[in-house]
Amino acid sequence: MRVVKSPNYNERSDAGIKYLIMHYTGMASGAEALIRLCDAKSEVAAHYLIEENGEVYSLVDESHRAWHSGVSKWEDDEDINDRSIGIELVNPGHPYPGYESDYVSFPGAQMESLISLSQEIIGRHKIKPWHVLGHSDVAWRRKIDPGELFDWKMLSENGVGCWPKRENDNIEVSSEHFLTGLKFYGYSTEGCHENQTEIISAFQRHFRQSNFSGVLDSETMGILMDLLKQKIS
Repeated sequence: MRVVKSPNYNERSDAGIKYLIMHYTGMASGAEALIRLCDAKSEVAAHYLIEENGEVYSLVDESHRAWHSGVSKWEDDEDINDRSIGIELVNPGHPYPGYESDYVSFPGAQMESLISLSQEIIGRHKIKPWHVLGHSDVAWRRKIDPGELFDWKMLSENGVGCWPKRENDNIEVSSEHFLTGLKFYGYSTEGCHENQTEIISAFQRHFRQSNFSGVLDSETMGILMDLLKQKIS
């Protein structure tokens, strides 16, 4: 692991570390991302950066509050930066106006390093599986990373995060029950009762990556029900 210190952090409160948050860099190269994450003017940094070849950079000590999640919320926590460790994965990310890119899968070497690092972090801070999240989970209104090509299933199989163990297609579809379940699982549901497409799509990008249309169906309901059982068991 290489140590390259970023100035973009401040002191944590005494609330304790509770979450592990995954991001992609959304930049053309690891070198470009490293420069930005270590530039005081950018005011953004994660604790770790993982290159496509698996090389790991330590940017901010875990005892400090790195600036990686921005405006975000999970459960009752509205300062996710204060309570989390952030990991950035080098990946060009999805295109957006003014930025053209080809979103690609995350290489095996990168994922192997991520699993190893995450296991260590989870062990140090006793992070629960349902508190291993993507940027798009805690900030779904404005972020979609690490996206639908990120292998959450493989992470879960290696003790990092949750993945549905089974899918039940016979569950009755109810928007009201789905939003209630999402809130209990941890998602911020304020203001999305009129238009639920975006939050449903965010959930699907993480837990049903083959179809993230934002349409609520019985499969999506079943996945959420299974995740809720894991959380309360």
